[in-house]
Amino acid sequence: MNAFADLLIIGAGPAGMAAALAAAPSGARIVVLDDNPLPGGQIWRDGPQASLPAQARAMRERMAACANIRHCPATRVIASAGAKALLVEDPERGWTLAYDKLILCTGARELLLPFPGWTLPGVTGAGGLQALIKGGVPVHGERLVIAGSGPLLLASAATARHNGAQVLRIAEQASRAAVAGFAAQLPRWPRKWLQSFALFDRHYRTASHVVAVLGSHRVEGVRLHQQGKIVEIECERLACGFGLIPNTQLGQALGYALDGQALAVDAWQAASLADHYAAGECTGFGGSELALVEGRIAGLAAVGEQDAARRLWPTRARWQGFARALHHAFALDPALKTLAADDTLVCRCEDVPYAALAQHRQWREAKLATRCGMGACQGRVCGGATAHLFGWQAPAPRPPFSPARIQTLLSLDEQPPA
Repeated sequence: MNAFADLLIIGAGPAGMAAALAAAPSGARIVVLDDNPLPGGQIWRDGPQASLPAQARAMRERMAACANIRHCPATRVIASAGAKALLVEDPERGWTLAYDKLILCTGARELLLPFPGWTLPGVTGAGGLQALIKGGVPVHGERLVIAGSGPLLLASAATARHNGAQVLRIAEQASRAAVAGFAAQLPRWPRKWLQSFALFDRHYRTASHVVAVLGSHRVEGVRLHQQGKIVEIECERLACGFGLIPNTQLGQALGYALDGQALAVDAWQAASLADHYAAGECTGFGGSELALVEGRIAGLAAVGEQDAARRLWPTRARWQGFARALHHAFALDPALKTLAADDTLVCRCEDVPYAALAQHRQWREAKLATRCGMGACQGRVCGGATAHLFGWQAPAPRPPFSPARIQTLLSLDEQPPA
């Protein structure tokens, strides 16, 4: 296994694969790390019940055919091991990997907001439901409600229905006018326009959001605020996601600057650190098309192909326009900040309720007083929730960035393997 990479790419989703393939003709030694067993990221996630797009299969095959690209699956970054070096771990061992250039393609995760009953068994994220189904979880015959915001709700519903679930309601918090305005712009991006026809669902309702989950030991039903009225729907499962937020923790730990909630990059996808780049949803959510072109620009720029990278700027600008329209249409209603009751858990790992957090002024203060963010997820869920609810910015994580074996941590003092 390579102990040095001319170009290290972290994340093998659309952006990471595009970056590797764009850089490969240069002959650079390229290493692609990803914590999933197969390339594709969350959007092209594989599994027993997954149906991969032809584009995803083709990019996998092209990566596998490149002798200078080494894909390291099921591999996580544990810590920084000095300037331009990282401590990483796979299921077999840990080692130190040095690099000349780095592209972060760490993607995004769902924003989960707390409301009464959201911790009951049977409640997942909208994207989480897709991942579970693709991984083999059976939903045939189950009655589902899908709620939250954004096109992911429709995609999740389509996946569930294809696998035999009964989708009873899709509750979109954005207004009818906002969604209609977004739909009217879709002909500017014909592929998205055609996708919208394929995903249309008669159970879709705008100006609707979850109020509470009904049930004592697991989901038995959902209470919704639907277009000004309260309705209750009996169901076995609720999938609820309020959009996506960039995964910036590793970038912050390495010293990348932020632009709002995302990693800051320039026209070349270069970050604030020399020889460091970022692409895809860690720089802002905009869909797979934007991630792909950003990845290509970053890969080309990292190997010195500025002219080729510049020719892709108009394509990126086109998909950035789609991202702006998406963010505007599905901006979250401030009323969603009031869903949690005083006793609603915000930090599920450490059982910290909303009332215990509301009296604090910042993340660090709340963490010290309540242990919020100190559980198994290390703030990945409650950090996004508290940022939305209270405007708190979580600090850069401390190593280890992921659970690691003692042997791996000890290897920080060893020479990297040949």
